[in-house]
Amino acid sequence: MEKVHQVASLDSPVLLLGETGVGKEVIANAIHYSSHRKDGPFIKVNCGAIPETLLDSELFGHEKGAFTGAISQQRGRFERADKGTIFLDEIGELPLQAQVKLLYVLQKKEIERVGGTCSIPVDIRIISATHRNLEEMIASGRFREDLWFRLNVFPIMIPPLRQRKEDIPELVNYFIKRKSMELKLRRDL
Repeated sequence: MEKVHQVASLDSPVLLLGETGVGKEVIANAIHYSSHRKDGPFIKVNCGAIPETLLDSELFGHEKGAFTGAISQQRGRFERADKGTIFLDEIGELPLQAQVKLLYVLQKKEIERVGGTCSIPVDIRIISATHRNLEEMIASGRFREDLWFRLNVFPIMIPPLRQRKEDIPELVNYFIKRKSMELKLRRDL
Protein backbone atom coordinates (compact mmCIF):
# COMPACT_ATOMS: atom_id res chain seq x y z
CA MET A 1 0.00 0.00 0.00
CA GLU A 2 2.99 2.26 0.49
CA LYS A 3 3.79 1.84 -3.21
CA VAL A 4 0.15 2.55 -4.11
CA HIS A 5 0.35 5.87 -2.28
CA GLN A 6 3.68 6.68 -3.98
CA VAL A 7 2.39 6.09 -7.50
CA ALA A 8 -1.20 7.36 -7.12
CA SER A 9 -0.26 11.01 -7.64
CA LEU A 10 1.79 10.22 -10.76
CA ASP A 11 0.56 9.44 -14.26
CA SER A 12 3.17 6.71 -14.76
CA PRO A 13 2.08 3.34 -16.09
CA VAL A 14 1.82 0.74 -13.32
CA LEU A 15 2.37 -3.00 -13.74
CA LEU A 16 0.75 -5.16 -11.05
CA LEU A 17 2.33 -8.59 -10.69
CA GLY A 18 1.20 -11.56 -8.65
CA GLU A 19 -0.60 -14.86 -8.60
CA THR A 20 -4.22 -15.15 -9.62
CA GLY A 21 -6.45 -14.02 -6.76
CA VAL A 22 -3.97 -11.80 -4.88
CA GLY A 23 -6.07 -8.67 -5.42
CA LYS A 24 -4.55 -6.96 -8.44
CA GLU A 25 -7.89 -5.40 -9.35
CA VAL A 26 -8.32 -4.14 -5.77
CA ILE A 27 -4.91 -2.45 -5.99
CA ALA A 28 -5.76 -0.98 -9.41
CA ASN A 29 -8.95 0.49 -7.90
CA ALA A 30 -6.97 1.91 -4.98
CA ILE A 31 -4.49 3.59 -7.33
CA HIS A 32 -7.21 5.12 -9.51
CA TYR A 33 -9.40 6.35 -6.66
CA SER A 34 -6.37 7.83 -4.83
CA SER A 35 -5.22 9.71 -7.93
CA HIS A 36 -6.12 13.07 -9.43
CA ARG A 37 -8.04 11.04 -12.06
CA LYS A 38 -10.49 9.68 -9.47
CA ASP A 39 -13.39 11.71 -10.93
CA GLY A 40 -12.65 10.38 -14.42
CA PRO A 41 -13.66 6.98 -15.77
CA PHE A 42 -12.07 3.75 -14.57
CA ILE A 43 -12.37 1.31 -17.47
CA LYS A 44 -11.52 -2.34 -16.85
CA VAL A 45 -10.48 -4.68 -19.64
CA ASN A 46 -9.88 -8.41 -19.21
CA CYS A 47 -7.46 -8.93 -22.10
CA GLY A 48 -7.87 -12.69 -21.96
CA ALA A 49 -11.66 -12.61 -22.25
CA ILE A 50 -12.00 -10.69 -25.52
CA PRO A 51 -11.83 -12.82 -28.67
CA GLU A 52 -8.91 -11.82 -30.90
CA THR A 53 -11.30 -10.99 -33.77
CA LEU A 54 -13.09 -8.38 -31.61
CA LEU A 55 -10.06 -6.98 -29.79
CA ASP A 56 -9.39 -3.97 -32.03
CA SER A 57 -13.04 -2.91 -32.04
CA GLU A 58 -13.36 -3.35 -28.26
CA LEU A 59 -10.17 -1.45 -27.44
CA PHE A 60 -10.16 1.23 -30.14
CA GLY A 61 -13.78 1.42 -31.30
CA HIS A 62 -14.99 1.45 -34.87
CA GLU A 63 -16.64 3.65 -37.44
CA LYS A 64 -20.02 2.93 -38.97
CA GLY A 65 -19.59 0.48 -41.85
CA ALA A 66 -16.04 -0.53 -40.87
CA PHE A 67 -17.06 -4.20 -41.05
CA THR A 68 -20.19 -6.30 -41.40
CA GLY A 69 -22.43 -5.54 -38.45
CA ALA A 70 -20.88 -2.14 -37.66
CA ILE A 71 -24.19 -0.28 -37.97
CA SER A 72 -23.06 2.72 -35.94
CA GLN A 73 -19.93 4.38 -34.63
CA GLN A 74 -18.66 2.92 -31.37
CA ARG A 75 -16.14 4.38 -28.95
CA GLY A 76 -13.59 1.83 -27.73
CA ARG A 77 -12.42 1.34 -24.19
CA PHE A 78 -9.36 3.57 -24.60
CA GLU A 79 -11.52 6.43 -25.81
CA ARG A 80 -14.04 5.88 -23.02
CA ALA A 81 -11.17 6.01 -20.49
CA ASP A 82 -10.17 9.53 -21.60
CA LYS A 83 -9.32 11.73 -18.57
CA GLY A 84 -9.26 8.59 -16.41
CA THR A 85 -7.61 5.21 -16.06
CA ILE A 86 -7.71 2.04 -18.11
CA PHE A 87 -6.96 -1.21 -16.29
CA LEU A 88 -5.62 -3.89 -18.62
CA ASP A 89 -5.98 -7.09 -16.64
CA GLU A 90 -4.25 -10.24 -17.90
CA ILE A 91 -1.97 -8.18 -20.18
CA GLY A 92 0.10 -11.32 -20.82
CA GLU A 93 -2.82 -12.73 -22.82
CA LEU A 94 -2.68 -10.00 -25.49
CA PRO A 95 -1.73 -11.34 -28.94
CA LEU A 96 1.42 -9.86 -30.50
CA GLN A 97 -0.57 -7.81 -33.05
CA ALA A 98 -2.53 -6.13 -30.25
CA GLN A 99 0.72 -5.51 -28.34
CA VAL A 100 2.00 -3.46 -31.29
CA LYS A 101 -1.14 -1.30 -31.22
CA LEU A 102 -0.94 -0.88 -27.44
CA LEU A 103 2.68 0.22 -27.76
CA TYR A 104 1.57 2.88 -30.25
CA VAL A 105 -1.07 4.15 -27.79
CA LEU A 106 1.54 4.37 -25.03
CA GLN A 107 3.99 6.24 -27.25
CA LYS A 108 1.64 8.61 -29.07
CA LYS A 109 -1.25 8.97 -26.59
CA GLU A 110 -3.71 8.57 -29.46
CA ILE A 111 -5.88 5.89 -31.01
CA GLU A 112 -7.55 5.31 -34.34
CA ARG A 113 -10.92 3.59 -34.58
CA VAL A 114 -11.26 0.55 -36.84
CA GLY A 115 -12.23 1.94 -40.25
CA GLY A 116 -11.26 5.45 -39.16
CA THR A 117 -8.91 7.85 -40.82
CA CYS A 118 -8.15 10.33 -38.05
CA SER A 119 -6.21 10.01 -34.83
CA ILE A 120 -8.05 10.64 -31.58
CA PRO A 121 -5.95 11.92 -28.65
CA VAL A 122 -6.49 10.14 -25.33
CA ASP A 123 -5.44 11.36 -21.90
CA ILE A 124 -5.26 8.13 -19.96
CA ARG A 125 -3.29 6.39 -17.28
CA ILE A 126 -2.58 2.72 -17.93
CA ILE A 127 -2.52 0.17 -15.15
CA SER A 128 -1.83 -3.36 -16.32
CA ALA A 129 -1.74 -6.64 -14.44
CA THR A 130 -0.64 -10.20 -15.01
CA HIS A 131 0.06 -13.44 -13.22
CA ARG A 132 2.43 -14.46 -16.01
CA ASN A 133 6.20 -14.04 -16.03
CA LEU A 134 6.53 -11.45 -18.80
CA GLU A 135 10.32 -11.72 -18.88
CA GLU A 136 10.03 -15.43 -19.76
CA MET A 137 7.42 -14.53 -22.37
CA ILE A 138 9.82 -11.97 -23.87
CA ALA A 139 12.58 -14.58 -24.05
CA SER A 140 10.25 -16.98 -25.89
CA GLY A 141 8.98 -14.28 -28.28
CA ARG A 142 5.43 -14.15 -26.90
CA PHE A 143 5.63 -10.64 -25.42
CA ARG A 144 7.28 -7.53 -26.86
CA GLU A 145 10.24 -6.26 -24.88
CA ASP A 146 9.60 -2.63 -25.89
CA LEU A 147 6.03 -2.90 -24.58
CA TRP A 148 7.27 -4.42 -21.34
CA PHE A 149 9.64 -1.47 -20.85
CA ARG A 150 6.73 0.95 -21.35
CA LEU A 151 4.41 -0.90 -18.96
CA ASN A 152 7.01 -1.75 -16.31
CA VAL A 153 7.67 1.87 -15.28
CA PHE A 154 6.32 1.31 -11.76
CA PRO A 155 6.00 -2.42 -10.99
CA ILE A 156 4.19 -3.57 -7.86
CA MET A 157 4.56 -7.20 -6.79
CA ILE A 158 1.56 -8.29 -4.74
CA PRO A 159 2.41 -11.23 -2.50
CA PRO A 160 -0.15 -14.00 -1.96
CA LEU A 161 -2.20 -13.96 1.24
CA ARG A 162 -0.22 -16.91 2.62
CA GLN A 163 2.76 -14.51 2.81
CA ARG A 164 0.80 -11.70 4.48
CA LYS A 165 -1.33 -13.42 7.11
CA GLU A 166 -1.55 -10.20 9.13
CA ASP A 167 -4.01 -8.93 6.47
CA ILE A 168 -6.55 -11.69 7.14
CA PRO A 169 -8.48 -10.01 10.02
CA GLU A 170 -8.90 -6.79 8.02
CA LEU A 171 -10.05 -8.73 4.96
CA VAL A 172 -12.56 -10.73 7.03
CA ASN A 173 -14.03 -7.48 8.42
CA TYR A 174 -14.21 -5.97 4.93
CA PHE A 175 -16.06 -8.96 3.47
CA ILE A 176 -18.46 -9.15 6.44
CA LYS A 177 -19.32 -5.45 6.03
CA ARG A 178 -19.74 -5.82 2.27
CA LYS A 179 -21.99 -8.88 2.59
CA SER A 180 -24.00 -7.22 5.37
CA MET A 181 -24.66 -4.20 3.14
CA GLU A 182 -25.57 -6.47 0.24
CA LEU A 183 -28.05 -8.39 2.44
CA LYS A 184 -29.25 -5.13 4.06
CA LEU A 185 -28.39 -6.36 7.54
CA ARG A 186 -28.10 -3.94 10.42
CA ARG A 187 -24.60 -2.91 11.49
CA ASP A 188 -25.04 -3.97 15.13
CA LEU A 189 -25.63 -7.65 14.33
